[in-house]
Amino acid sequence: MKQNIMDNKVVRYLLITYEKIKKFFNFIVEEGIRFPVYILFHPFKGFDEFKREKRAKPSIAIAFVVIFILLQIISFQYEGFMVNQNDISDLNTFAQITYVLVPILVLAFGNWSITTLFDGKGTIKEILMLISYSLFPMIITQFFALFLSNMIAQEEIGLYSLVLSVGVFATGYMVFVGLVSIHEYGVLKCIITIVFTIVAALVILFIALLGFDLFRKIYGFVYTIYREIALRYF
Repeated sequence: MKQNIMDNKVVRYLLITYEKIKKFFNFIVEEGIRFPVYILFHPFKGFDEFKREKRAKPSIAIAFVVIFILLQIISFQYEGFMVNQNDISDLNTFAQITYVLVPILVLAFGNWSITTLFDGKGTIKEILMLISYSLFPMIITQFFALFLSNMIAQEEIGLYSLVLSVGVFATGYMVFVGLVSIHEYGVLKCIITIVFTIVAALVILFIALLGFDLFRKIYGFVYTIYREIALRYF
């Protein structure tokens, strides 16, 4: 009797675990693959669902950014020697993370700061998720380019560049259409706000660099005083 009860508990646990795993993979397929592909080929309808039906998931947006960062790190080391001029000893994981996160954050906050002045309807959260979802084509093309780079000859480097260019173009296209949709702009107004967004991003970077330089100087000044006191009295 006790053995049957234990067997039933094990079976129920296995069934529950199976259902959770199945649900997780269904979520990945539907929200992490099919919906981004749907946006790519039907951008206006896709971004309408993105905004009005709250279809976009923050977890998927974060996952795309993390995957893109990992691909940059992997590509730094494992791209084929025909296209990879990097010295593996120069790999800096923090720098690779910064190269991805800083442009996303700066462009997102730059666009948000400008579009609030131009009656844009998008929130900072929507802009960040829009940019993150738009990385999907670059993730796919970077993945294929990584394998392609290890199989091509010198004469085929153009094919490698073409694959990467397609991803960049598709990502730019998704970002543009996404901004039109979430801010409810016309094409011309969106182009104008993008120009101002670039200017705002440069201003943000300039201020950030000034702030970093000021912090470095203050830190150096305080550390020098600390060293003087330590040498004199301790």
